[in-house]
Amino acid sequence: MAVDYVLEDLMGKLGEFGKYQFLQFFLQVLSALTAGLHMLSLVTVAAVPEHRCFIEGIDNGTFSQLPWNSSDILAAIPLKDNGEVDSCHMYDPLDNRTVVTCTQYVYDNTYYKDSRTIDWNFVCDRRWLGAIVQTVYMLGVFTGAVTLGGLADKVGRKTVFCWSALLQLIVGVGVAFIPEYFSFMAARFVLGIVGSAGAYICGFVLTMELVGPTKRTVCGITFQAVFAGGIMLVAGWGALIHNRQLLQVVYGLHGCLFLGHWWWLDESPRWLWMQGRAAEAVDIVAKGLRINGSGIPIDKDYFVQKAKQQSAMEEKSSAGLKDLFRTPNLRMKTLNVCLCWFANSIVYYGLSLSAGKLYGNPYLILFIMGLVEFPSYLTIVFILDRLGRRSITSTLMLGGGLCCIIAAFIAQGSTTSTSVVMLGKLLIAGSFAVIYNYSAELFPTVVRNSAMGLGSMCARLSGALTPLITLLDSFDPKIPAVLFGVVAIGSGFWVMFLPETMNQPMPESIEDGENFGKGDTWFSQCAGRKPRQNSIYPEDPEQMVPLKKIESGK
Repeated sequence: MAVDYVLEDLMGKLGEFGKYQFLQFFLQVLSALTAGLHMLSLVTVAAVPEHRCFIEGIDNGTFSQLPWNSSDILAAIPLKDNGEVDSCHMYDPLDNRTVVTCTQYVYDNTYYKDSRTIDWNFVCDRRWLGAIVQTVYMLGVFTGAVTLGGLADKVGRKTVFCWSALLQLIVGVGVAFIPEYFSFMAARFVLGIVGSAGAYICGFVLTMELVGPTKRTVCGITFQAVFAGGIMLVAGWGALIHNRQLLQVVYGLHGCLFLGHWWWLDESPRWLWMQGRAAEAVDIVAKGLRINGSGIPIDKDYFVQKAKQQSAMEEKSSAGLKDLFRTPNLRMKTLNVCLCWFANSIVYYGLSLSAGKLYGNPYLILFIMGLVEFPSYLTIVFILDRLGRRSITSTLMLGGGLCCIIAAFIAQGSTTSTSVVMLGKLLIAGSFAVIYNYSAELFPTVVRNSAMGLGSMCARLSGALTPLITLLDSFDPKIPAVLFGVVAIGSGFWVMFLPETMNQPMPESIEDGENFGKGDTWFSQCAGRKPRQNSIYPEDPEQMVPLKKIESGK
């Protein structure tokens, strides 16, 4: 698949990032805000407060009227090994030496006055029902990443974006009024498809296809930062609104941000060009030039005629997903990158979902969880093109994994424990941001879209598994954090065997992809050995190729 020089000439007239690109980027990046908001909304809407057994004669409602450590409570409920009141067991009222499981629960209302968990008693032996809801949401994101990305290639990025945004508004508000568990779970699945997949993916792709090559890294990182801003909004609204139904309505009403997009948002000129609609693509570029005030004239007839000539001569590529596994070097790179996506996602969401389990104000902790990502993104923007993708990704993953393991063995509730968890989130957020660019540069053009889609699917799969893995803390509180850490460290070490892509031409064909980076590992670089150059590129290669589709989303 060769570079379309006529299309690049047309898009080049817009410049790297003018006023028009900024306005369109602003409209597109709003999808990241709502994606982050809906992704972790259950942390507040279905929050799990401190809880214990309901004690006849002492309690008279859902919320405790006595301190957790009062003598009446301690006489009726056993203590765990760490000295805390057992959340799920009590002494048998008829035999004070026998421990029985709770049949009713009382909740601590210090931070949470209302939540789905309180309504449905999703604690102790029913805790898994709450985890399943978050897993189903992530499966919705997985489904959206698989289906809507391909649909956007057929019907257009703008069409899928706008319909997803509208459904996001309707379902996001409507889910607040669903009283039944399975219907609620189904609505969350749909919200995952349109909220954190449909609009987000199309918004990301629209940005990558509009801005100039030198601005793609900054814009891509900005999407991650705005996603983190959505997490901070979850915490902010949760601290202000204590009614879970009203809180969900407010979350859903953020979809109103997209009501004007059908009129203000433009379709991707690159997509229109590839669909044989060159005249529309030229019109959008001309509109952009007017807004940018560049005064550059465009010969519409020339570009339309060139597009028709190229369409008649174009040869379609038959390469697909299977080609990623046909040859040994490309196969190993594919498996390595898939594990990298899987590991980054499982640690990122594992740490994010654990915000409610850290001691202290849960809203403040969740807010800081989002805030700590910003220094990481800011640093990445400045060092990514200086230190390289491989070293940054590997170092951040090793550091993030190590933080998970260290935090598991530090007394929970201490300042040190919380600080280590926050540091781990900062590091893993950085590596998660880099892997988007790194993946796009590692694979050849003819299968780049397939490779990005496969990586995104792996990330969504691990995201769906994360709530279930957190349930393992019923056996030992250390298990989830240690498991997250081991996966991150294993993947971070394996990343050292990937080739460096900084300042390297992108591979074009399957043969280029197989030969690209052979012998180039972190270890060979340290030993001073040069990689074997088996692929022949032009002396002045294009550093960036047209992007037709990128599968994305956290």
